[in-house]
Amino acid sequence: MAMQSSGWYKTIFLAVALMIGGCAGYGPSKEFIGLTRSETITRLGAPNPMPADLDSAPRLDFPRGPAGKHTYAVYFDSQGIVTGYRQLLTTENFAKVVPDLDESEVVDLIGVAKNTFGLGRGRGYVWNYRYVTPLCHWFQVEFTAEKKVRSAGYSLPPECRAARRGSGG
Repeated sequence: MAMQSSGWYKTIFLAVALMIGGCAGYGPSKEFIGLTRSETITRLGAPNPMPADLDSAPRLDFPRGPAGKHTYAVYFDSQGIVTGYRQLLTTENFAKVVPDLDESEVVDLIGVAKNTFGLGRGRGYVWNYRYVTPLCHWFQVEFTAEKKVRSAGYSLPPECRAARRGSGG
């Protein structure tokens, strides 16, 4: 009987090790401090947006996950060494997105959105940001055709609107 329980412990240990190892490349950690730009890209994949001059960009953004609930900005010194990182999709950063900011200022604050759609009659477009929250909502930024913020705020994503309709609420 002792052999069987030992086998279970090994199986559980292996499963946990695989889960932890599978998450290692998701986002930066303190171990990234001191890495080169190319080592960072090897670990995290291609940045988005791709800067015009990748070799000298002081910051690279790495949107993560299929739903894009995290976007990490990784900062580099003049030699291309990581000096720091931070998660961009926070309520504090969302509060800084106000009317009349241009698209590049929004990207500087919260990165690019994975989910977008255009508005009818050429009136502009909307960027939708999923982020970690206990509430079922996302942050939306509405841009004019001139790439200026018209409005920004929280809304229900499609799956939450459908759930509310289905529940009668």
